[in-house]
Amino acid sequence: MSSSWGNKIKISIFGGSHTEAIGVNIEGLPAGEKIDMDSVLVQMARRAPGQDKTATQRKEADEPHVLSGLLDGVLTGAPLCAVIYNTNQRSKDYSNLKIRPRPGHSDYTAWLRYNQANDIRGGGHFSGRLTAPLVFAGAVLRQILERKGITIGAHAQAIGSANDEKFDMVNVSNELLNKLNKEYFSVISDEAKSQMYEVVESARLQADSVGGIIECAVTGVPAGLGDPMFGGVENLISSAVYGVPAIKGIEFGAGFGVATMLGSENNDEFHYDENGVVKTRTNNCGGILGGITNGMPIVFRCAVKPTPSIGKEQNTVNLETGENDKLIINGRHDPCIIPRAIPVIEAAAAVAIAELVL
Repeated sequence: MSSSWGNKIKISIFGGSHTEAIGVNIEGLPAGEKIDMDSVLVQMARRAPGQDKTATQRKEADEPHVLSGLLDGVLTGAPLCAVIYNTNQRSKDYSNLKIRPRPGHSDYTAWLRYNQANDIRGGGHFSGRLTAPLVFAGAVLRQILERKGITIGAHAQAIGSANDEKFDMVNVSNELLNKLNKEYFSVISDEAKSQMYEVVESARLQADSVGGIIECAVTGVPAGLGDPMFGGVENLISSAVYGVPAIKGIEFGAGFGVATMLGSENNDEFHYDENGVVKTRTNNCGGILGGITNGMPIVFRCAVKPTPSIGKEQNTVNLETGENDKLIINGRHDPCIIPRAIPVIEAAAAVAIAELVL
């Protein structure tokens, strides 16, 4: 099993939902960079569970403890290693899932892949809990990128049938991104958030769950980064984003909308701005052409599936008896993971952009 990513910036995530701790090791960080741990904790708090009825009521502080690579708030150049202790597990809630896999979850495929030895407690290494170390890595890298003029922010563009406004892909405001990237359950429209709460609460009261779409934007990335074919910027961002459990789709710029456009509608026409810099009048490409950045904001959206652990009775199989069976899932689970997943997607973007830039 490998949970490592990157070449120039390499991250390795370890632990499980109900192990003593989870954590991350980050290699390739530039020495001498100052890291504000208070800013890191802001990002950790945005992902932490138990904040409202959209989230699991499992309480975890999600406070990272740095073991190496940081001295007096400055990166030393050695691998940066941090652990986050698990303190609020209820492993008994998962005892029946070893032989009755949850529909929509990795229980069955992990059972197959790892010779029935997989840690089922809380989803083990497949759990969304493992996104906490990713947020730590993203929070560190975000600070380094910000000093290079790069800003990252995301919001809940949709939850179920409730929709937020979309970014203006040509003129994404850094002020807006910096507002979104410090909030829990970040949205552009407060009215949209109220509607989203209603959708989530309706699912929760039915012992069900709901998914949605997260839209993320990155500004300040220089033009000319990336490679064609297998080394493209879309490839890099997608590979990091797909490391987040529950992501089932990603699109850049106009995304799947380009399928119904004419070439004359989809093409982003070039012009020189008032400073003599080449820009495009539209941004259907999402800031990337031929796998290479063109200097416009990078904008992408990812589809997040509903949480598979729900309270309704479901059909499954009994891997011990070889018979069909029924399953009722106990424990504490998110009726919607979108609010907590927003900083995770920002973190994945930060990791990918750092691989390009640093």
